[in-house]
Amino acid sequence: YNKQMFITQLKSGAMGARTIDEGGMDEKSGMNFSEYMAILSGNTDLLDKAKLEKKITALESERKSFMKARRTVELDVENRQTNLEKDKQILGKMETDLKVFEKNVQRDGLGNIINAVTIEGKRYDDFEALGAKLQQIADKVNTKGQPKEIGEAFGFPIRVCTEEVQKGGLPFLENRFSVQGSYTYRFNNGQMAMKDKEAAATHFLRALEKIPEYIAQYKSRIESQERDLKQLMPTVNKEWKKETELRDLKNELAALDRKITLDLAPKKSDKQDEKDKQSQSEGVAAEGRRPVNLHAEPEPERDIGEPRKSKSFKI
Repeated sequence: YNKQMFITQLKSGAMGARTIDEGGMDEKSGMNFSEYMAILSGNTDLLDKAKLEKKITALESERKSFMKARRTVELDVENRQTNLEKDKQILGKMETDLKVFEKNVQRDGLGNIINAVTIEGKRYDDFEALGAKLQQIADKVNTKGQPKEIGEAFGFPIRVCTEEVQKGGLPFLENRFSVQGSYTYRFNNGQMAMKDKEAAATHFLRALEKIPEYIAQYKSRIESQERDLKQLMPTVNKEWKKETELRDLKNELAALDRKITLDLAPKKSDKQDEKDKQSQSEGVAAEGRRPVNLHAEPEPERDIGEPRKSKSFKI
């Protein structure tokens, strides 16, 4: 059961630390294998060590899970901050385009916008003539996939581009129109109205009138992202509160390891003691044997006729 649980944890990534816990030897006490062996050894230090290791493993697993969760939030925050900066840049450029549009807009006495568009160098004020010209371009021009500038509307260049589209599973060529500011603005996905000349004539005006709508969308997105970042920042700056406890437990375990190592250090055997004594006695005997002095003076010479002195013994 424990092996299967460990394998499942590995596969699902649900484990904070890759440490195998032998599980409960006793369902009531929750004793693991290390604690069980420590009790059998009769060494209370080993039991204390097993308990410390169990606490340290649990805390390290908790810390790893905490760090993993915090890193996930950090990545989310970094991604949101990047998107926020991009959205602010887009918003700023769109607001600039809106100012250009409002500057170049002309209105009649009733406040209506005068739809003045220049096509191929000619200014068109009449809806019918402008619509017919745009429909002709949409039907006849082929830019071969490259955008082509055909005129100007409200201070912005207008372009047409021939694109390949699929209809009924077959490829067709279709012209798409756009207004080019800091960004490309399209109305009706760039498709020109081919049956209504007035709708065709106001195509570019409708594209530029969508700028305030885009600005409102980006402002809403920016407010939402700033609100989410404000909620996430406390989690990013949060510290794990049990770091000191884990460090103290590791120091305690290291001290206990040193104590156990000293207690279990191998002692000299009796044979080793005998060898030491024998070596000591051989050293003493070696001191008792005096070496021959090769530099000693020779005995004085005697006359040949001089008798040796001999000792007399009484019986």
